[in-house]
Order: sequence, then structure tokens, then C-alpha cells
Amino acid sequence: MANKLTKKTKFLIISALLVGISVWFWQHPLHQAELAEKRGNRQPVGSTATNQPAEHGQATKAALSVELTRPAIVQWPMTLVLNGSIYPWQEALVSAEIAGLRIQQVLSDVGAQVSKGQSLVLLADETVKADLQKQLATVEKDKAALAEAKSNADRAREIKDSGALSAQKINEYMIAEQTARANLALSEAELENQKIRLRQTKVVAPDDGVISSRSANLGNVVSAGTELFRLVRQGRIEWRGEVNADQQTALHAGQAVRLNLSGGKTVTGKVRLISPTVDSNTRNALVYVDIPKDSAKPGMYVQGQVDIGQQQGMAVPLGAVTYRDGFAYVFELTAADAQGLRKVIQRKVQTGRTRGEQVELLSGVTAEASLVLSGGAFLNDGDTVKVITTTKRGA
Repeated sequence: MANKLTKKTKFLIISALLVGISVWFWQHPLHQAELAEKRGNRQPVGSTATNQPAEHGQATKAALSVELTRPAIVQWPMTLVLNGSIYPWQEALVSAEIAGLRIQQVLSDVGAQVSKGQSLVLLADETVKADLQKQLATVEKDKAALAEAKSNADRAREIKDSGALSAQKINEYMIAEQTARANLALSEAELENQKIRLRQTKVVAPDDGVISSRSANLGNVVSAGTELFRLVRQGRIEWRGEVNADQQTALHAGQAVRLNLSGGKTVTGKVRLISPTVDSNTRNALVYVDIPKDSAKPGMYVQGQVDIGQQQGMAVPLGAVTYRDGFAYVFELTAADAQGLRKVIQRKVQTGRTRGEQVELLSGVTAEASLVLSGGAFLNDGDTVKVITTTKRGA
């Protein structure tokens, strides 16, 4: 029992010592000063201390240093954007004029530059030459017949008044001479026809140009009118753009048109004419634009731009516009406070055309507004900023 009382006494003594030490620590002056300092630094909810920093000797800090700009009134070019395709200026169809002959030789192919009158296809001409020789013989025969008939007619005319021949016989000689003369003329005409057929065995280019397609194959037997080649006349090409009735009034012959080709290449052409009719299905008309040779390939679908005048607009530098959630914003600056600082107001704007380093503003701000030139991505509505440079105009 004595041992148990001794342990209990020891426990009570140790507990009393711990309590005494704790009371001494909490009542110590250094600890009390630390607690007072912490209470002084706490700011209760709803306190206006941060709203009046000047009363506590603290200055407001700017979130960002920015440059200032103002919208500029500029003359924006009005551009009409059209779509269309490249076509040959005119296509010539090269076909056979004679039927029943075999293609003996093909002299040109797709892409070849040809001249007017140049041979493109040779047809087998053996039968045509034989017919020509036959007709030459017929002409010679008719010439002899005419000579005989003329001689008889001349003698009949000499003895006409002598009464040696009857009037009927003399008349027969005269008619025979006329018949022989007519037969000779017919034979000579047929001879010329055979010469033409011989020339037609050479199929030639009807004009200067570039061959765009070929259907002539060696050994084919042609028919009259069979297409053998297709030719881009003089190598000229054109762009045909589609315009509606409203756009058509802004176009006229001689206007310059910029075509945007693949690879970033640009070609400039001129309006040659505008279609006098409108397609009943699409309600669009065609504008025909001459473009330089070899600048594009027929069949290409390209976009064209036509400058149709100028229009006054308001523009700012591209950096002044910030895009968030699919919308465009600018940050307008308020008047400077006593410290020279300003607040920003986020304004939603509608943008228009872009030219160079400028973007058009259609609505949202006035021309007198002071805007943040750049850095809008780091700002929020109501932020305080410092203007560090002079005013810059959007132009």
C-alpha cells in the first residue's frame, strides 16, 4: 500500500509542475506581445482599410504598365470576293474532213505548242492518189474530145453558107462542141476535188495554240467530223467568276482582278466582259477575266478579289483586340487618378476587315476612347494600370 501511495503522490507532483509551467508561459510578457502583434495584423471582414490605403500610408500598385492608343478614322478599300474556275479563252476542235481513211501517223501530242497550218495527223492517201491519177486521165480524154468537137464545129461554120451541109448537121456539130466543153469543165472540177481530198489527208492545226486533248490513235479509220484533237487557241486562258445581281452593278470592263492561286501565288487579270444574262438556276452571272498565258491551268478553281472603291471606317492596331471565348474585346482606360494610375474597362466589340497591322472596329467603342495598345490577355475588367508612353493612333 505504501508503494501505491508513493506513485500517486509522484504523479500529482509532476502534474502540478506542468500546470505551473504552462501558466507561466502564457503569462510571460514576450508571448503576450506576440499575440498582440498578430491581433493587430488581422483585418476583420467588411473593413475599409484596403479601400483607403492612403490613410495607412500605403500606395495602390498597378497590375501592368501599358501603352495607350486611340481608334483612327481610315479609308478602307472595298473588296468584292468572287469564286470561279480557269477556262481556255476559246477551244478549237481539230477533226478529219475526209471519211474512210486510216490514220497513218500522229505527229503531235497533248501539251504541244503548234502553229496554224502545222500537220498534226497524216492519213493513208494511196486510194486518194489513185483517184487523182484517174481523174487526170479523164481530163486529158475530155480535152481531146473537145478538140475534135471544136474542129468539126469550125469546119461546119466555114461551109455554112455553101449549102454543102444541112442546117441540122451543122447544128449537131455546134452542140457537140458545147457538150465536149462542158464535159471538160466537169472533169476539171472533179480533178480539183481530188486534189482537195489529197490535201485533206493531212490534218492541220486551224490556229496557233496548245493541244489540250488528243483522241487520234494510230490505225483508226476516221469519219468526217471525228474529233482528233482539242486546241486552246493562241494559248489564251481566262477566269470566269460568278456574281449575283447586286455585285454585277459594281463591276465593269477593265477592272483589275487578283486571283489567289495555290502555293500563295497571285495573278492579276482584267475584266474583259460581263455576261449579259443571268443563269435561271443559280441566279448568278459570269464575269470573264483575261489572265496571262501559262499563269494557271484550265480547270483550276480559284478565288478572285476585285477592288470596287473605298469606305470610311474606324481601325485600331491588331494588338489592341483580345479574343476570349470566341468574342473580341478591347480595354478602355478611365481617367487618371491622383497617382496617375488608371483602371481598365473591358468592352466587347465587333471587328470587321483586317489590313496589314490594323483591324476594323464596327461597334463597341467611340473614336475618342482611350484603349490599351497591347497586353490585353493579362488584364481583367477593373484592373489598375499605368500608362508609360504617349498616345498612339490606330493608323
